[in-house]
This record gives sequence, structure tokens and C-alpha cells, in this order.
Amino acid sequence: MKTGFISDIHGNYEALVAVLSELDKLSIPRVYCAGDIVGYYPQINECCKELRSRKIPSVMGNHDWYMVGGGFCPRSRSVNDCLDYQRGVIEKDNLDWLSTLPVQIRIGAIQMVHGGWADPIDEYLKPDPEYFEKLLGEVFVSGHTHCQSVQQFGNKIYCNPGSVGQPRDGDPRAAFAVYDGKAFELHRVEYNMQKVFDLMEAAGFNDYYYGGLKTGAHNLRRLAD
Repeated sequence: MKTGFISDIHGNYEALVAVLSELDKLSIPRVYCAGDIVGYYPQINECCKELRSRKIPSVMGNHDWYMVGGGFCPRSRSVNDCLDYQRGVIEKDNLDWLSTLPVQIRIGAIQMVHGGWADPIDEYLKPDPEYFEKLLGEVFVSGHTHCQSVQQFGNKIYCNPGSVGQPRDGDPRAAFAVYDGKAFELHRVEYNMQKVFDLMEAAGFNDYYYGGLKTGAHNLRRLAD
């Protein structure tokens, strides 16, 4: 059975709808999320409701953790600006649902976390053979870096499906992956980015907070002229 993997949606409902539509076209019967449903972009309620209505299991990402625990990101003022706004708009049932997310899920032989296996929520994983030698199992999935990749280390395979809502690998299209039981296939899909820009502006954010979407930039930046 083929399985779809998504990650790092970050309140970008336009990108999420495009990815799920593509997964539907591919007739993928089950989908899992590697966390960070909230953070950055405004449509966090829509994203939570979409995953809930489709019964898509998810692990907890660091932005989900900040939201649920009332904390803030120690690395980024811009992240905290977005969180501060989102705390004022998130609906209680969605917040309650986020609080139930586990930090790790096993799907048959697949192990999935948001960050890495040393810190499931907030490790920026740099995959290499030595790292995976220490882990039991053969198939691993995580998100958090927003950079799509598949890497093979002997009999072990690792996949980062990339970010649905905020790619940082130079390709602005929304990312996801499909696993067929033997190998991962990476996918990208275009979406209506202007809708996100308009919603961010309406919420009071200038283009520094969303300009990087246009190019898939590694860091937040203003829109190019």
C-alpha cells in the first residue's frame, strides 16, 4: 500500500489543499504528517480542520509544541511574532487536538518524528551513516528542516518529505513524498501563493514574513522587486 508523507504545513492552507489534491489524484490511500501544522501563516484553523476531517495522523512539531505549551521560539523573533498572532485566532477544539499529538509514530516498519531521533521535536537532523547506524529499524521519516531529500545508508533509508507550506530548498513549490514499501518518490506542486501574501498582509504582516515563499529561500526575506 502506498503512503503519502507531508510536513511543515505552517498554516499555509493554499499549499496544503494543493498537496492533498495531488495525493488524491495519485490515489494514495493513507497520508501521515511529520508535524508543524501551525506557525508562520494565518490559516492554522483551516489546516488543523483539514487534517482532522481527513483523519491524517501527525506527530508534534516544534511550532505545535510552542502553541500548545504557551512557549516561544528561542531562535527567532519573527516566529514569535507569528505565534503571538496565531494564539489570538486558534479555535479551542484545534488547540485541544494539537495537544494530543504524539512525538513519534510507527507505521509498520516506518519510524516518523518531526525533528530527529535524539530530539523528536527540535533536532535539525544532518543525516549521515554514523547517525543511522545507532538507530534500530530501516525506514525513517522526519521534517523540520524544510528541505526535501531521500538518502540511503546501507539497508536504511531516510526521507524528509520537504515542507508543504514553506520550502527552504530553492524550490518554492509545495513538497511531499510517497512511499511504496520499497522506495520514496519525491513530489512538488504549485499553489496560489498570492492568496497567502494577501492574507498575511490583512493580518498585519509585511512581506518580510512571507517573501521567501516566492523563491523557496532558506531564510525569511522581503519580496523581490
